[in-house]
Amino acid sequence: MQIPKRIASAVINSLKGGVVPRTGLPYITVGREAEIDALLRDVEIISDGGASFRFIVGKYGSGKSFLLQTIRSHVMDRGFVVVDADLSPERRLQGTKGQGLATYKELMKNMSTKTRPDGGALSLILDRWISSVQSSVMTEKGISPEDPGFSAAVDRAIAGVIGSLSEMVHGFDFTRLLTLYCHACTGSDDETKAKVVKWFRGEYTTKTEAKNDLGVNIIITDDDWYEYLKLFALFLKMAGYSGMMILIDELVNIYKIPNAITRQYNYEKILTMYNDTLQGKAKYLGIIMGGTPQCIEDTRRGVYSYEALRSRLSESRFGGEEVRDMMAPVIRLTALTYEEMLVLTEKLSDIHAGLFGYAQRITQEEMVAFLQSEFGRIGADSHITPREVIRDFIGLLDIAFQNPSIPIAKLIGELPETSSDDGEDGEGALFAEFDI
Repeated sequence: MQIPKRIASAVINSLKGGVVPRTGLPYITVGREAEIDALLRDVEIISDGGASFRFIVGKYGSGKSFLLQTIRSHVMDRGFVVVDADLSPERRLQGTKGQGLATYKELMKNMSTKTRPDGGALSLILDRWISSVQSSVMTEKGISPEDPGFSAAVDRAIAGVIGSLSEMVHGFDFTRLLTLYCHACTGSDDETKAKVVKWFRGEYTTKTEAKNDLGVNIIITDDDWYEYLKLFALFLKMAGYSGMMILIDELVNIYKIPNAITRQYNYEKILTMYNDTLQGKAKYLGIIMGGTPQCIEDTRRGVYSYEALRSRLSESRFGGEEVRDMMAPVIRLTALTYEEMLVLTEKLSDIHAGLFGYAQRITQEEMVAFLQSEFGRIGADSHITPREVIRDFIGLLDIAFQNPSIPIAKLIGELPETSSDDGEDGEGALFAEFDI
């Protein structure tokens, strides 16, 4: 594969460190076709004015974060704006010490588009929108920027576009700030632009400060940050994007909250989001949350401890491991097959060889032998995850590259004996033994 070294390095180093790379995912995506198809069907609904809410559930290292990042890449290619955040003890959905607002700030910091995939896209989005409004005034109305009526015409155009936002909760102040940003652009007032962006990012701590700087007597708080995300989703559609996708990972950090009442408040926020998306109160908005089976299904501390959520999310009695319902709100990840893991090791070996500039040494038989050694360990059937296998394989490639005189088979251990008595060649016997 011909992959830029910058991307290849990011992929290899991220996977070796046990984290999901934010770039280069198409080069290593294997399996998960059913899950990706199901989530992309949601994307079509969202772009038509609907909304969706999904949970991605899997063990640590099973591929939850990988799937979230894969969807992130897909939806940005389809014209969506993506905001993502990992929950932590300091970032929750609801809190008494700013934890909910901290999550909002993280989401806004990571706001990304296709042209700005690494976050920090808020100012770019606002500038692009203002530029498009001004261009439409010049072309449709025939008014030039030097004309005395240009500013008033732009204001009328803005009011026509975002007027519907005023009817939503906090919509009046939201539209007022958008108009203020537009005036700052027209007047080349970078200071005011920076203050408006600061407000949208939730960085004002007191209403007095916001009133003095911008003339609005309201700030984004722990209690209402989600309402502003709904406003942003609708505004982004009006600004020419397909919609907004919110990705929240590490839901287990809510499960770990020791105080039961605080956990319930967080689950109540999830219920609000879930109800809004399914009842049509949110538009052009998708929400995907990732968590472990325990943090979802534990009826004492998990999401299912909140009865209103448990009754909505419980699996249909007709589904199961054999027959999965990909239209259900909870998508449970199954283990990658041996064949898929073999394809993944082939992709990684190609990327590694291209990154370090050496001729491919490891053979398919040796990859099979490596997988045999990984899945042959005690407890591997229930405990080993793709993350561990990938990390071990990249470690093997690193050592083999640094020690070219040592046969890879020796590093792995002796290859299984391959007999052709039954008419199979060596490769066939290996595959048969590995049940591929």
